[in-house]
Amino acid sequence: MSLPSSPVTGAFTGIQWDPMQKLRLTQPEKLLLRSGEANPIDYTLNNAEESTAYVKVVLKVLAEASGASGPSSKVSHLKGMLPDDEALQILYTDPMGVVTHYAITKLYDIIVCLREKKMGGDVSIGATFYNEDDGNLLDEWRPLLRVLHLGGSGDAFAQRGAAYCLAHILMAGCPSQRFATNRSLKINHASVMEPLQALISWITSQLQSSASSSLSLVTPTLTALMTCPEARTMFANSGGIGYLSRHLRNGTKGSRTGSGATVQQLYELCFCLWTLTYECNSSAMIRTAFVRDHAVHALVDLVSSAPREKVVRVALSALRSLAQCNAEASPSPSSDSKKEVTGATFLSEMIGCGLIKYVDQMKERQWTDPDIVDDLNVLHKLLHENFKEMSTWDVYLAEVQSGSLEWGFLHTE
Repeated sequence: MSLPSSPVTGAFTGIQWDPMQKLRLTQPEKLLLRSGEANPIDYTLNNAEESTAYVKVVLKVLAEASGASGPSSKVSHLKGMLPDDEALQILYTDPMGVVTHYAITKLYDIIVCLREKKMGGDVSIGATFYNEDDGNLLDEWRPLLRVLHLGGSGDAFAQRGAAYCLAHILMAGCPSQRFATNRSLKINHASVMEPLQALISWITSQLQSSASSSLSLVTPTLTALMTCPEARTMFANSGGIGYLSRHLRNGTKGSRTGSGATVQQLYELCFCLWTLTYECNSSAMIRTAFVRDHAVHALVDLVSSAPREKVVRVALSALRSLAQCNAEASPSPSSDSKKEVTGATFLSEMIGCGLIKYVDQMKERQWTDPDIVDDLNVLHKLLHENFKEMSTWDVYLAEVQSGSLEWGFLHTE
């Protein structure tokens, strides 16, 4: 993800730290901020101790500038980029709004720089944002969460940036990510779980809205989080599969009428749903959620509407993953084996949604992406094998349950 520039980027060079008494900065902290402006970010983050010191000052600036009084009076309402002279004028009428955007921009630059550093090196997100003595997450992280919960209409730039930065900070403290951090650094993983749940709760609250603007706030962050197994499980436990499926269904309908999610948003939502399929083999709850929330129907609709090749590719990958999942490692607590959700369950759903017809048609096309060709071949084989084992009544029932009942030979026999 690339964070769009703040509307008041042109005002950043005009920020003077000495007159801003509200920020309660000490002289050494002001010097550190000036040094950060005068030198490349990679130089400022040259070692773990200096990196942490700089991060703490930037987070302090964010904490003092954003306050608890809600969004800034002017900057939070800006949409497009302002010319430099207008941005500088805003600096005098809404200084704390400009400083909030400055701090978010700096934190984003810090995260990007630290992610690009050599894996396992002395300077990393883990070494910078976690205490060396006890391995706990720095207390200074909290303003990032507060920015997410700004009242009123919020501040889209600040919220999008804060969510993305917080996601990468918290993922660095998850057990699955320990290989990316200096092995000598001991991180207390428990210190991450509550903040991570708070971030995911904010994301799901935004996904409850059908507005495209709410999607644009969270999809970049959610896409990043879904690369982390702990975040995937937490999101699924928070009803995430249902939210994604609903947005995909609404987005597919909207694409036909010119409304709803953009193609990029559909891709990001579908990518997130695909990553969640990787948890199916290890979680009966997640397999059940995919059935309950009609995720297959949403994915088949995407394949049939074919908004873009990259969306089709990730939708096919998700369907293939569901078709090949099993319950061997995580059987359902229910004693009724007939109710066990497995790949066969999803294949029946796919058949009920008419995926066989779409796959057969798509196999006739020439695809340049080898992943699409491979997924089509696997799905074609699995779908036709499963179809042969289904009775006429099974197929009819699958169509009814999927809501995709169509007139055909099944209804004339």
